[in-house]
Formats: sequence, structure tokens, C-alpha cells
Amino acid sequence: MDGFSDLAFFALLVKHDSLAAAAQQLGVTPPAVSKRLAAIERRLGVRLLQRTTRRIGLTPEGETYLVDGARVLEDLEALERSVAGQHAVPKGLVRVAASFGFGRRHIAPALSKFARKYPDVEVQLALTDRPVNLVEQGLDLQVHVGDLPDARLTARLLARNRRVLCASPAYLKRAGEPASPRDLARHACLFIRENDETFGTWHFTQGTRKDTVKVRGPLASNDGESVLAWGLDGHGLLIRSMWEAAPMLRSGRLRAVLAEWALPPADIHLVFPTRALLPAKTRALVDFLAERFEPHREAAAGEDGGW
Repeated sequence: MDGFSDLAFFALLVKHDSLAAAAQQLGVTPPAVSKRLAAIERRLGVRLLQRTTRRIGLTPEGETYLVDGARVLEDLEALERSVAGQHAVPKGLVRVAASFGFGRRHIAPALSKFARKYPDVEVQLALTDRPVNLVEQGLDLQVHVGDLPDARLTARLLARNRRVLCASPAYLKRAGEPASPRDLARHACLFIRENDETFGTWHFTQGTRKDTVKVRGPLASNDGESVLAWGLDGHGLLIRSMWEAAPMLRSGRLRAVLAEWALPPADIHLVFPTRALLPAKTRALVDFLAERFEPHREAAAGEDGGW
């Protein structure tokens, strides 16, 4: 086996988090996976993984091999794409997943333009706010908003996206404007219920200062558009991404609150199932989206991030 294929094998092995799962993905037996891993470790003269009966963990040498190896594979992919790309015609089906809000507002319109430019590529867009498993669901690409659930996923930054605390002018006139995060305990706060651990917990930073506040309010939902509608209707303070809130902040329907305090960002990434060379159809879509959203990477320092 050559070094490039060993790097790709090791990346897949770590991604699946167990020898058995990697073996199933590769269509071989777990002993065959174990044997190949042992051969790589013998060749390198170091131990790359700590193995137990159920899980595997990276050694320091294994982490270096994984991270630096990913850059090597990406360089190889770029080289091969530059050589063969002129002969690869984007054609066939691409399955894409995105969240309901960002998918409807930004991805669906982008795909409309993509379809006109690449008539031989068929795109199926699945909108969901549930966790996505690209391999199990047979997806080629995910547009992910917020922290990546697994650092081992292959991801490309699509757009910078900060979040803002805001409220309608009617609510602020009635309830007053908080002067610090601690004041939020006396305010009605609207939030998205994602899990019990973070339910109603907001995190703020100002330079080296950090403040975590447990808030309460009359309304909560697992749907961001519902929370936004309640905020516009004057029911309380809410946190929304700039990709959604920027037009309403510009029009005055919403006003930013505690603007000197920063909230955790929710950057947007394109996520792929593997580090393998992308098919021409998927690469065409990735490059198209990256070009379309470039202003939202470059304008991140602006007040609304270019949204």
C-alpha cells in the first residue's frame, strides 16, 4: 500500500470511530482492518491509535498523522483536479441537506441559479433540523449552521455568521433595555429548545470577560422562525443569526441589544462524508456555493457580516 492510500484509510478509520464500523464501510472484515492498521504502524514505527474492544482513540502521533495527512490529501486532490478537471463533466444526482430556515432563504435560491448553469446535474435538497448522518442517509453534501458535531468531519467554510441579541422596539419601549447580561433575568426571553442541557442558557463575552445567564420567558420552540415571529410581535428578547436578522435590523423591525457583548458565532460550513476526491458534480456545486457566498466570508467584520 502506498502512503496516500494509507492516509485515506486512516482518516476513514478515525471517522468511523471503531474497527468494525470502518470494516463495514470498506466492505472487509474487522481483522483485515486491524491487520492493515498494524502494518501502517510498523512501517511508521509508532502507535497511531489506542484500541479498546469498543472504541479507538488517537495517540499524539496519530493526531499528527491525521491532521497533517489531511492537508497532504487535499493537496493531492487539488493537483489531480487541476490535471483532470477539464475532462470531468458535472453530471448526475447530488443529494444536499440543509436546515429549514437557511435552506429556504439562501440555499434554495442558490440552487435555482446552479441548475441553470449546470443543466446536467440534478440536485435533491432535503430540509431538516434533525441531526444528519451523511453516509447512512446517502447524502453528498450538508450545509451546516453552527458548531460542527464532529471535528473529524471534512468541512469547508461557506460563510461567517455571528449572532445577535435583539427585540422589537415595542418590547423595549414597554420593558426597557438591559444594560448587562445579568439584567436579562428580569426580562422575557424567547429561545429555541434544542436540548435540556443548554435550554435557556445564554453565553456572552466582552474581551476577557465571560458571562453565562439562565433566562426564562413565556414562549419557546424548536423552530427558529416561530421564535422570530414572537420576537417581532413584541413578546421578548431573542437571539438570532445575522443571516436571518440583518434585514429586520436594517429596517428597524428589530433592534440590537447589548451590542458590546459578543455571542458564540454560528458559522456555516459545507460538510462532506469523506476526504476522498469529490465527483465533478459535487465539486461543481461546492465551488458554485463557495463563490456565491464569498462576500459573507470577506465581510465578516462588518456590522451585519454582509447579510
